[in-house]
Amino acid sequence: MNNGGVQIDMEWWVILLLLIGGLIFFLALGLPIAFAFLLINFIGAYIFMGGLDGLSLSVQQIFTSLVSFSLAPIPLFVFMGELMLHSGMAKRTLDVFDKLIGRLPGRLSLIVITAGALFSTLSGSTIANTAMLGEIMVPEMRDRGYKNPMILGPIVGVGGLAMLIPPSALAVVYASLAQISVGKVLIAGAIPGFMLAVLYSLYVVGRSHISPSLAPAYEVAQHTLAEKLSEFAIYVLPLGFIFFLVLGFIFLGIATPTEAASTGSIGSIILASCYKKFNLTVLHKSLKGTLKVSVMVFMIIAASKTYSSILAFTGATMGLVSLVDNVEMSRLVILIVMMLILMILGTFMEQVSMMMITIPIFMPVIEGLGYDPIWFAILMLLNLEMAMSTPPFGILLFVMKGSAPPKTRMGEICLAAAPFLVCDLIVMIILIAFPSIVLFLPSLM
Repeated sequence: MNNGGVQIDMEWWVILLLLIGGLIFFLALGLPIAFAFLLINFIGAYIFMGGLDGLSLSVQQIFTSLVSFSLAPIPLFVFMGELMLHSGMAKRTLDVFDKLIGRLPGRLSLIVITAGALFSTLSGSTIANTAMLGEIMVPEMRDRGYKNPMILGPIVGVGGLAMLIPPSALAVVYASLAQISVGKVLIAGAIPGFMLAVLYSLYVVGRSHISPSLAPAYEVAQHTLAEKLSEFAIYVLPLGFIFFLVLGFIFLGIATPTEAASTGSIGSIILASCYKKFNLTVLHKSLKGTLKVSVMVFMIIAASKTYSSILAFTGATMGLVSLVDNVEMSRLVILIVMMLILMILGTFMEQVSMMMITIPIFMPVIEGLGYDPIWFAILMLLNLEMAMSTPPFGILLFVMKGSAPPKTRMGEICLAAAPFLVCDLIVMIILIAFPSIVLFLPSLM
């Protein structure tokens, strides 16, 4: 390879190791992920893509990567979640579920899981979901004598469901990076997400039955059926309407993901206004939170597209695909190795970083092996959700630490989250064995 008169002759695997190694080095220095990627991209473009011409191409790639209609749902989904958090609509919904759920073992933990699954359909942010549930439910659960495994574990577990249950901002990021259908990826996460919620609930009921001291029973106020139905109709059904505005419109082909996200955001504002929860303070906080998250995500997407271009230009991507084609391993073994790599990365890296590093490498391999890219997207998102609760750097563990009872150690949070990680792993195995679970809804679109 000629670069400004200097001959650079490297094997593809050396280039791949240098790019990944350089990225990890900059991350270890403490650089934010977006800036670390941009720096390694500029260095790689200068060395491997023709000096200043390579840098010029990188800048052009950054611009073109962000001028995409498919990225518009990201800030809109994040805004919906921020509005739910700051308007207080979430707390009222929790009160309704408190009246609906009877004297089942671990009832407060079940309320967390039920409400968390519902909030995931209205929020594109796992962090907002976890913070909201922690802020509202931890004091109540402590007052009722619940122990940490039944307080912390369900909140961390169900908080991550916003990664899978649509609308998911990270699902949009994934689809954009992998260049696959945003709408199909969003819809495909619905059944696996609700499967997880059911499995979490079964675990809570079983664990509470075996160890009642973890979730002590208490007297529950009696409410008439008319009261329950009335509050459900007033405070829960309208949220279902917003869910339909987003996912229903996408599924029925009425609107693109961007248009559906717009209708969902407008619907959220109207609903908050009807509840008299919308004002300038709420709008300011919601927009501020949306801006912070969206700018970070867009910078990372821009850096990732350039990174993919360098891998393709240097031949590293094709070299890796050829290597996999020539390896004497079954498709299933290669898939399992990919999942294990993601699990290992999840112990020391956050989700968007993992996507940026692995998608340019994994997608050509997946296509070469003949796997459905939508199915693989859900497997990878599920793996990324597990990474959010995996020590030592799982971000939801740190979010939970901020809401946990005083003097709670990080080790306690990790132990409380572990059974829910096992549930994630069980669902992943089921989805690998039965891909039709993932592909059923997208096939109907």
